[in-house]
Amino acid sequence: MPFVSVSKLADADFPTRWGHFRILGFEGVVENPQACNEDLPAPARRIETAVALVMGDIYSAPPIVRIHSQCLTGDVFHSLRCDCRQQLELALATIADAGAGILLYENQEGRGIGLMAKLQAYELQDQGMDTIEANLELGYAADCRHFELPGEILKLLKVPAVRLITNNPEKVAALEAAGIEVVERISALVPESDENAFYLETKREKMGHLVR
Repeated sequence: MPFVSVSKLADADFPTRWGHFRILGFEGVVENPQACNEDLPAPARRIETAVALVMGDIYSAPPIVRIHSQCLTGDVFHSLRCDCRQQLELALATIADAGAGILLYENQEGRGIGLMAKLQAYELQDQGMDTIEANLELGYAADCRHFELPGEILKLLKVPAVRLITNNPEKVAALEAAGIEVVERISALVPESDENAFYLETKREKMGHLVR
């Protein structure tokens, strides 16, 4: 699914509790994208957006990179149903400790199905379905995310190799397919809780997420 264009739209100073970043905004355009929901027609064009938080010298050595999918419920409201906020904060702290790195924050809420569909999936999960079963019941693929945009952003930033924070092998494969070398995979494991244990088990057992 090649992008017709990828462009940087913004570049600004961005102080945070983890340290000083630059915040960069990117937009990618895809023609004739594949539909994620069998009941809904695919648009003729899809626009994807992502934010890059960049800290320090990302060129003298392969920088630490995290590809993080937007999660309003976890990142903003601190939901305990998932591990998203913990992984986001782990990544930011790891980058800050290293003094350099890139957080790529993609606008792909609910593994790409959108916020309202994600909440409908939550309702089905309350009735006993796991996160994959709920997506499928709503007519969506198990995971509607695409990870091509992060690779294109790294190429625009002229970063040829990275140390990637992830438990998801698909993110490693997507970067390598884009020509970005993943010289090291850094675990994104965070402590489980009673509230998210079933969700994390589903990611490991059905989505192939790594356990260390």
